[in-house]
Amino acid sequence: MREVAELNGDGIAIELRDAIHALNDALGSPVSFRPVDWSVERRERDPAALDEGIEACRAIGAAMKYPTVTETISPNQVLRDKLGLAVIHRPCRTYPGVSKNYTGEIDLHVVRVATGGTYEDAGHRIGYHSAVSVRIMERTPVEHAAHFAFRLAERNRHTVVSTSKYTIQRAADGLFEDIVAEVAKEYRNTSHHRELFDSLLAKLIINPERYNVIVTPNEYGDFLSDAVYGLIGSIGLGASASYAFTPSHQPSVGIFDPAGGTAPDIAGKGIANPSGAIEAYGYLLEFCGFRPLGRAIIDGVRDCIGSGEKTRDLGGELDTMGFTNAVIARAVRHV
Repeated sequence: MREVAELNGDGIAIELRDAIHALNDALGSPVSFRPVDWSVERRERDPAALDEGIEACRAIGAAMKYPTVTETISPNQVLRDKLGLAVIHRPCRTYPGVSKNYTGEIDLHVVRVATGGTYEDAGHRIGYHSAVSVRIMERTPVEHAAHFAFRLAERNRHTVVSTSKYTIQRAADGLFEDIVAEVAKEYRNTSHHRELFDSLLAKLIINPERYNVIVTPNEYGDFLSDAVYGLIGSIGLGASASYAFTPSHQPSVGIFDPAGGTAPDIAGKGIANPSGAIEAYGYLLEFCGFRPLGRAIIDGVRDCIGSGEKTRDLGGELDTMGFTNAVIARAVRHV
């Protein structure tokens, strides 16, 4: 049994946590959870709460995180800063019968540099008419993201596309593209090319099936992640993984969470879609060394939705635990 940290949050976080615990128990408890209360009430009341969560993640090296409200401090930003999380991985694939806008087969991965860009500097106003902020691009996080992207592509025989506005942001985005191109030389069996970000967005809408692995700077990756979930029909289907790395670009800490938010309008009603949380748990298991089991869970989510066993937000009839039990029924076959 592998211990993992558990960062409990707000809104539908309790329902998602209960779903993951039910799944973990049904699978024979491959992991045990060390819970930390990261609800906004505790974080605002007790500054030590953030440190407790960070230390648990650092000591154990893996965590399941649930949606959190941001008031004065962003928990996600604290995790990135304190743990040195350099890469955010957002897998995205179509689910049969979900999207009404695109019915093709999408299976792509957004690999986002988790630091830098314009997100590192909130900037400041200059008088009444102007404002300024600094855009940052650092070599090491880009190297981590590039190696992660190429290893992912190499494992699945995919191609890598790097994307930015390198013709306009010649210094920052130019550095990003130069670094990715340098790393590409180490992966000669994996093809790579670069595309301008605005052009890529247009191509993605027209024919998303042409993309496999996309690596991109911070803010572009933020935009792109939500865009691809829009293509498949719901951001609630998304799972996210954030990683810190060793100097040799091997993941050393992994934080796994659903891409969706706290959904306060449905909190406590037992109808939240746990798909993203369940897939995140699957990626957590893969990270912890239970790859076949983790893959069975990820595939189980897709099989359930494809067979019509889905939650109400996707046009089905199941509540949170009903859908969880449907995934359990498929996943336990692999235990």
